[in-house]
Amino acid sequence: MDWIMYRNKRGSLFTGRRIENAIASGMAMYANAHSKNGGYDMYDFAPHEVEPEWTLDRAKKEWS
Repeated sequence: MDWIMYRNKRGSLFTGRRIENAIASGMAMYANAHSKNGGYDMYDFAPHEVEPEWTLDRAKKEWS
């Protein structure tokens, strides 16, 4: 059970997923720096990652 708590806190130990997340973050930074509109995030470039649901607090923070 300790590994489940660790995974929930720190994320997956799967090396492929960690590499995918790192590359997706870098690609999002590059795309935002070199595009006029921007607004990209990691989830646009990581096909195996599920974007978290929006909460009311996140929506208020994002849209104000």
